[in-house]
Amino acid sequence: MSKPPPSPPSLAELRQEIDSIDSQVHSLLMQRGDIIDRLIRVKKTQEVGSAFRPAREADMMRRLVQRHRGILPLDTVESIWRVIISTFTYVQAPFSVHADISVSEPAMRDSARFHFGFTVPYVSHFNAPAAVEAVAKSKGDLALVSATSSRTPWWVALEPNEAPKIIARLPFVERADHPAALPVFVVSRVADSAMVTEVETWSVRVSGWNAEIARALSPLAEIVTVPDTAFDGAALLVSVTAGHLEKIKSALIAAGASVRSSALVGSHATRYTVPPNGAAKK
Repeated sequence: MSKPPPSPPSLAELRQEIDSIDSQVHSLLMQRGDIIDRLIRVKKTQEVGSAFRPAREADMMRRLVQRHRGILPLDTVESIWRVIISTFTYVQAPFSVHADISVSEPAMRDSARFHFGFTVPYVSHFNAPAAVEAVAKSKGDLALVSATSSRTPWWVALEPNEAPKIIARLPFVERADHPAALPVFVVSRVADSAMVTEVETWSVRVSGWNAEIARALSPLAEIVTVPDTAFDGAALLVSVTAGHLEKIKSALIAAGASVRSSALVGSHATRYTVPPNGAAKK
């Protein structure tokens, strides 16, 4: 005689399981805080400034995307982890987020809060140069600026060796309905060993710039352009796979432009794109 199937758990039992998990999550976060406290004493990060580790953060986010499953939206998990990372970074070495609101103040604020939470101070600026200048004068602050358009070539200020650099592009996980979809560069001053160099960002100044050249380059790299009427040219911010800048220069010359100068102004991780079916890919 077969045994009857076990009865489903009651609502009270399921809620008790949820309460137990919540308690474990809180306990683990406090344990993480204890480790960060020990890390501060070992590394003395409060004395040396920025605690950003772009390469480590990118690796953490990749592993998060790859292992995620279930009904919890990926956006929610991404935001939770971003806030955890940013808040514990802030605990190690306090910093502020300087945001260029010239593109869209609401969208920029959403991006800052999604990626850095409410604990990190938020400072708005009316243009990108002001936000970058604030970071240049700080020990460990960061700036958020548009990654797709600009009225001024703010990236020229990043050319000197001692200047802050582009360290990340957000959102790291891209999808059509992302709640903080505004593409932004993160500018800060971090150790070279902490950088991720999969995508390089170059400041390139050219002469002979025109719409036809822009169309020729668009399939090869992501480019932000500010016309330079004094030299019949333009200042370009070129995001290209590491080691491929020479292809961009060759394409510029072949299209009729002259390259006046180029300088590496940062780098960032390759982003993940999430298609409608939810499976993440690079």
